[in-house]
Amino acid sequence: MLSLDAYLREAEVAHGHLCAGQVLGVRLAMLGLEKLGIEDPRGNKEDRKRLVTFVEIDRCATDAIAVVTGCRLGKRALKFRDWGKMAATFVDLTTGKAIRIAAKESSKKLAREMHPEIESKNQQQMLAYREMKDDDLFSTQWVKVELPEEEFPGYKGDRIVCAECGEGINFHREIMRDGRILCRACAGERYYEPL
Repeated sequence: MLSLDAYLREAEVAHGHLCAGQVLGVRLAMLGLEKLGIEDPRGNKEDRKRLVTFVEIDRCATDAIAVVTGCRLGKRALKFRDWGKMAATFVDLTTGKAIRIAAKESSKKLAREMHPEIESKNQQQMLAYREMKDDDLFSTQWVKVELPEEEFPGYKGDRIVCAECGEGINFHREIMRDGRILCRACAGERYYEPL
């Protein structure tokens, strides 16, 4: 595992700037890997396909978590759950162990107390989040995560075709309605409206 500073430099490049959310994300991911005993998920051949990470927010921390873990959406190793929480769950596919780590709300107040001399809230938090003990910054909880086969990185499943639009559907995301196979959009779950 790299140092905090090394990961922060990589996170800044990947995200475009360094902020308190990046510091939280790097520390959160480093703690998750440490708790699971995963040394090098980005390079070590044994560790590379061993980790799946669920993130609960689409903010700065998520980019930092991806940098540290090597988990990516395109590799099917990063899973997004839009819960609006500064939290992530790290799942070791080899052992089945999983840990959920969430940033404590109290860490913001503690950052103010630690560095009242710094006027900028972001700068204050960036420094304090680097210095705080893990227990002051995060809550941790061992959890169980059931992953069906189609959620694993590298899964190659059958591709079927939507009876309505003709587009291909992967990973058992189809919906059966009135004996027809439909994609989620044609079944009424669109996030977009055709013009």
